[in-house]
Amino acid sequence: MLNVLKFIHLLSIVVWVGALIFFTFFVAPSIFRVLPKDMAGALVGSIFPKYWAIGYISGILSLSTLIAISFIEKGFPAARLFLLTVMTVVTFYTGLVVAAKARELKAQAKVVEDPVKKESIEKEFKKIHFKSSALNMLVLLTGLGLVYVTGRNIRL
Repeated sequence: MLNVLKFIHLLSIVVWVGALIFFTFFVAPSIFRVLPKDMAGALVGSIFPKYWAIGYISGILSLSTLIAISFIEKGFPAARLFLLTVMTVVTFYTGLVVAAKARELKAQAKVVEDPVKKESIEKEFKKIHFKSSALNMLVLLTGLGLVYVTGRNIRL
């Protein structure tokens, strides 16, 4: 049972951090390089819910398996629990709160005809996009720290 928990724990971290790296540094930049801005935004917008779902599922799995492992092994991996909690909370916040605001602003920008109001909405969207990008980078860097700390505890 312990080996199964450890496998699920490691797999969830690997999938999550791998998806963060792949989407952030390869998928999104390639989409915006190849497609017109509006089409690229629409495509990335359709990918985001799946991207965050990977984080939601991986966060819950990795946290719950780490807690179970720590009960079985009678140890308290404080650093790993902290890093996983930060990653999970920030991912849920970004996916459920920040993304909702971004979608709302995008929808408003499409229907507003007043150029001054439209410019104001687009400026607000850029702020939200920056916040989302910064939070994504926080999760990615925290995830790399988690991989490092987790790797130190693996015996080969």
